[in-house]
Amino acid sequence: MTHNRRHQRRFAFQVIYSLNFATAMSKEQLVRSFENFWAEEEFDIEREDSYAWTLVQGVFDNRAAIDEIITRHSQHWKLNRIAKVELTILRLSLFEMLFTPDIPFKVAMNEAIELAKDFGDDNSKTFVNGVLDAAAKDAERDRE
Repeated sequence: MTHNRRHQRRFAFQVIYSLNFATAMSKEQLVRSFENFWAEEEFDIEREDSYAWTLVQGVFDNRAAIDEIITRHSQHWKLNRIAKVELTILRLSLFEMLFTPDIPFKVAMNEAIELAKDFGDDNSKTFVNGVLDAAAKDAERDRE
């Protein structure tokens, strides 16, 4: 069955989270990793046509730029000190906010907070919201 964007976003979160534990990954390894996760789902669309793949590939391809934004807005937190769950949520959401123009900032932020509630601890949603809010204000200023 075709799953909605929320389901595909959750799926992408899980794949991106797993990438935190690979020292270095090639695009081919990324595809294999995605395919392993994808095989367990009941999607009736091809990987290349899925929103989940757009997110995973986008985060993979833009990770350095996204991480620089996280570093800039995480107020004295180094990337290696941010919990993997929150870091993954931030990467995913910032990709949506900055590289997918059809997703409004507010939607990306709300989805990130939902992921933080489901996968993070009690402080996750506050931390994620703070970083994303600062990044969104910056991006809005840049657009003007």
